[in-house]
Amino acid sequence: MSGFACTPILTPPPATPDGAPIGNDGWFPDVDVADLRKARRIPADLPAERLRDAVREAVIWANDQLEEWRAAQAAASFADVPSPPLDGATRNLVLYQLAVGAWTKALLVERQRDVDLTGAGQRKVDELDTSIGELRRDALHAVRRILGRTRTSVELL
Repeated sequence: MSGFACTPILTPPPATPDGAPIGNDGWFPDVDVADLRKARRIPADLPAERLRDAVREAVIWANDQLEEWRAAQAAASFADVPSPPLDGATRNLVLYQLAVGAWTKALLVERQRDVDLTGAGQRKVDELDTSIGELRRDALHAVRRILGRTRTSVELL
């Protein structure tokens, strides 16, 4: 006996399918989780349940941000709000998808941090903090563009 043991190669389990699109409230559009995963380059090994939780939270955030705007619309649904066409969709739909996607990715990046960090790990977290801020900024900018507002508010004191 040599004392060496050969352990099997461990491979992660295959990712579960992302499932059906997340149904929204009937006024705002549904969100296709598989499309969002692909557009935001979310790794396939991230469990579908974790991704769906983050997408639901992002949808709630986006809908809350747009609630007053929604109340002011005479349209029966988000799709009926006049908006210029853009690549087979509408400008507002593209911006809504950007907002939900960026907020989802920010939530996921924020929650992926490790508890026990080395010096190199701490530097990586510092880089992630920047990424989280940029993703949230992108989501806010998309919402503000739907609302027809500028990206910044400035007041003279």
